[in-house]
Amino acid sequence: MLKHRVITAAVGVPLVILAIWFGDPWPWFTLLIAAAALAGTYEFYHMANFDRKEPLIYLGLLWALALVLSPHYRNLDVLPIVITATMLVSLIGLLLRPSREKTFHDWAWTIVGALYAGWMLSYWLNLRGLEDGRNWVYLAMLTTFANDTGAFFIGRARGKHKLAPTISPAKTWEGAIGGLISAILAAVVIALVLNLISPFTFKYWQIILLGFLVGLFAQLGDLVESLLKRSMGVKESGSLLPGHGGILDRFDSLIFVGAVVYYYVLWVV
Repeated sequence: MLKHRVITAAVGVPLVILAIWFGDPWPWFTLLIAAAALAGTYEFYHMANFDRKEPLIYLGLLWALALVLSPHYRNLDVLPIVITATMLVSLIGLLLRPSREKTFHDWAWTIVGALYAGWMLSYWLNLRGLEDGRNWVYLAMLTTFANDTGAFFIGRARGKHKLAPTISPAKTWEGAIGGLISAILAAVVIALVLNLISPFTFKYWQIILLGFLVGLFAQLGDLVESLLKRSMGVKESGSLLPGHGGILDRFDSLIFVGAVVYYYVLWVV
């Protein structure tokens, strides 16, 4: 498993770096995030035991795509129309269902799945659109990867005290602290390297605090996804990424981070 995990990371991380670098004017980063949102939403519905013939799945996938792409048309004030239309279509569509069993369950999870993957991941496109957005995306995403790596290896080597045994038995306090320290150190190093390649304005205390916030919310995002999987009775969200599981298993730590870093840059930096 570790071998597959390393190989997947060795292939995937360079592709992500290239997609971010060439994300403007070419839409590679947008396509990457949109693909992750669609795959993550589909995995979410699969975990919720949706029938593949369920029409709500396709409505949810379309809504997730509309939400994740919303930064590109938000100035046109179309987003409220998209949200309203989806709510109306989904609720009216419930009246046409031949079976009333699981009606509320399926509708609620349809909405939540699109918001969880589509809306939350759209913040990465918002972040990319800010001034020096490419640097901030690199900083946030690579720091998240550093947190995940530090938490994984330090947890395996030194982990003794369970962090949340009822949610994710493998996670330990030692791994969590190791992830936070790795995130803070990585944030400083990454910021220095990025500043050499493409100078941008920041203060060191801002980067240190950012590293802490990224590490904290990356781990909270991981725990939330673990809780969802446990409540739905599955071990992994999918099998698309060898050694990692599904898209949600790999992107769970990124789901919260994009929004947190976006508002941090707007309000603090």
